[in-house]
Amino acid sequence: MKKLLFIPIVLIFLQSFSQTSTVYDQLSLKSTILKSERKFALYLPPGYKESSRSYPVLYLLHGSGDNQTGWIQFGEVQHITDKAIANGTATPMIIVMPDANTTKRGYFNRIDDKWSFEDYFFKELIPFIEENYRAKPSKQFRAIAGLSMGGGGTFMYALHKPDMFSSACPLSAATYSESIEGFKKRYIENSFKYTSEEITSYYKQHNVISLINNLSVDTLNSVRWYIDCGDDDFLYEGNSLVHILLRKKGIKHEFRIRNGAHNWTYWRASLPKVLEFTSQGFHQY
Repeated sequence: MKKLLFIPIVLIFLQSFSQTSTVYDQLSLKSTILKSERKFALYLPPGYKESSRSYPVLYLLHGSGDNQTGWIQFGEVQHITDKAIANGTATPMIIVMPDANTTKRGYFNRIDDKWSFEDYFFKELIPFIEENYRAKPSKQFRAIAGLSMGGGGTFMYALHKPDMFSSACPLSAATYSESIEGFKKRYIENSFKYTSEEITSYYKQHNVISLINNLSVDTLNSVRWYIDCGDDDFLYEGNSLVHILLRKKGIKHEFRIRNGAHNWTYWRASLPKVLEFTSQGFHQY
C-alpha cells in the first residue's frame, strides 16, 4: 500500500513542478506602421504550456529610458506575478511588455505623424498577440498598466479607447498636466513649426485633464481606474489633479499615495496590487 500511495504523490509533485511560468524578453514583430522590427517581452503564466485554455492579458508599459526588458530586469515581474498567482491574489494571465524606446521614444502618435506608436499598439501589436497566443480577445479580459511615461501611455490608451480595457492602472504617471499656453510655448521654444490650431487640437487629444473633461461619466466609468503615485514623486501634482477631477465628476476610481519616490522600489511594491486589481476586473464581480 505504501508503494501505491507513493507513486501518485510523486506524479503530483512532478506535475506541479513542471508548471512554471516563462518569460521572453527579445520577441519581435515586423511593424508596417513604424517601418521597423518592434521588440516586445512576454510573460506566460504557469500551466500555459500544458493547457489549451485562453488567458486574460495585461499590457504593461515601461518608462522613459527603459525598454521591453525593464519590467523583467528591474520590476521582477516574473517573481512577483508567480507569487501573486500562487497565493490566489491574481489570476493566471499573459503579460505583454512592448518596447517604446527604439530610435524614437513614446507611446503617443506624434503630431508630425513620424512616430505613430499608438496606431502600432492597437492595429498591429494587440492583433498579433491575440492571433499568436491564447489571449481572450475582449474588453473584459484586457487591462493596461504602466509607470511614468508608461503611466501616461496607460491614461492615454484607456481614455482614447475605453472600449478596449476593463482596467487601467497608471503608476507615477506622466500626465502632461500643463496648460495649453505652456504646451504651445514648449513647442515654439523647441522650434516645432505647427500652427496654433494644430497644437491646440493635439493638446486636447493628449492631455489627460482635457480628455477627462470631455468624456461622459458613463464612458469614464466603463473602465476600472487604479492610480498610484508616491508622496515624494515629482509627478505627484498631475496625478493629484486627475484624482480631484475624477472625484468632482463622480468617476469611480482607486487613488493611492504611498511613501516613496519615482523609482523601481516603489513600482515593484505597486505591481502586486495592480495584478490583484486587474484580476478582479477579469472576473465576474
